[in-house]
Amino acid sequence: MGDRQPCPDRIFDDLGIGFTMGGVMGSLWNFGKGARNAARGERLAGAITTMKARGPISGGNFGVWGGLFSTFECALMYYRGKEDFVNSITSGALTGLVLAIRGGRKAMFRSALFGGIFLGLIEGVGVLMNNLMAQQQQQMMNPEEVPEPPQYGYPVYNIKELDSELDFVPSHGENVSGRY
Repeated sequence: MGDRQPCPDRIFDDLGIGFTMGGVMGSLWNFGKGARNAARGERLAGAITTMKARGPISGGNFGVWGGLFSTFECALMYYRGKEDFVNSITSGALTGLVLAIRGGRKAMFRSALFGGIFLGLIEGVGVLMNNLMAQQQQQMMNPEEVPEPPQYGYPVYNIKELDSELDFVPSHGENVSGRY
């Protein structure tokens, strides 16, 4: 979370990213839906018409979701004074709640529960991946746990050993024209 933009800019950033992702994915989805529902000779025209009509709506819906989520997340960061997974989970629940307000109390709470669980799963996977990456990096940095090199293959020498074993290898800065 530390590599994201500061809060006022983050809201507009997520709003734009949400609109773009929703517009692209919604256009692709509605292109297929329009092709499937069109008459046999009109599949391409029906696909393009449906894509143009419904793609921007999907983009707007995703943009609103991204903007609300970031607004709640920034407000929670300001209020709590922390930037952690609790803000994301709570923001997901509040976003679901606000977007389902027109559907009634039952729809609001169901959407809030789904939003909180969904963001909780995303945050859980993120924490799990961070822990796995940290363990791998610690194993690479801890020399006691590094396995022994294989005893087969080509031997590796350093430059001084090669210089002493092979007298024709010139030293650094030595004139080699008179040696041969």
